Amino acid sequence: MNIFFHELKAYRKSTIIWSVSLVLIIALFMSFYPAFAKDAESFQKIMEGYPEAIRNAIGFNLGFFTILGFYCFPLSFITLCGAIQGMNLGTSIVSKEVREKTADFLLTKPVTRSSVLTFKLMAAFASIVVTNIVYLAVTILITFQVKTADFSLKVLVMLSLTMFFIQLIFLALGIVISVIVPKIKSVLTVSLTTVFAFYFLGMFSSTTGEEAKRYISPFKYFDTAYIIKHTGYEASFLIVGAVIIILAITASYFVYLKKDIHAV
Repeated sequence: MNIFFHELKAYRKSTIIWSVSLVLIIALFMSFYPAFAKDAESFQKIMEGYPEAIRNAIGFNLGFFTILGFYCFPLSFITLCGAIQGMNLGTSIVSKEVREKTADFLLTKPVTRSSVLTFKLMAAFASIVVTNIVYLAVTILITFQVKTADFSLKVLVMLSLTMFFIQLIFLALGIVISVIVPKIKSVLTVSLTTVFAFYFLGMFSSTTGEEAKRYISPFKYFDTAYIIKHTGYEASFLIVGAVIIILAITASYFVYLKKDIHAV
């Protein structure tokens, strides 16, 4: 457990920064909603002039002028930021020991490799949980403050939790990269490249309208229009996301237990 608390302490600063950043983003966007709802008719005329692909991308067709529909617009940027956080945590889990030349010191301690990876994974997971708790609490508070009509709190929570699920997927992907790549010089570079690649793939799948292409990007596993309409998630995409997480973490343990780890 010493490893867990050490890692948790190491993630403390970044967890605070990510939590505050996400809160500020959602607070900024949602503060615009009252004025936006007041001039809904004018905005609607403007949006009708845009191509359908663009309108779908920003969620115009999901009751955009309701508070939940409007929330889906900043949520796409929030999930992007959250994915970067998850990817950063996952990629740094093992790679930082090699980069900081502490891997040999850590592995000479009377703990198994599986325990080391487990405690590191638990700390990263805890960091994500804390971020989501802070974000969700503030989001609910702000939404109640700026609402102009009643809305479903359950749907708001479900929409917000999509960030958590996407973070878990990218955390798992990051761990795989961390144990496979011998030495990662810049965690941020790897994280940004991977996350933005999937993000743009998701945008591309939205313009084509083909359902099968949604499986390419985790960003498209949670359709906000579907969540608002059915108050639930699409089972097939939940299963795919869970399979990705399980396979990635299983592969990470398998590789980490077998590989040679050099501190220099």
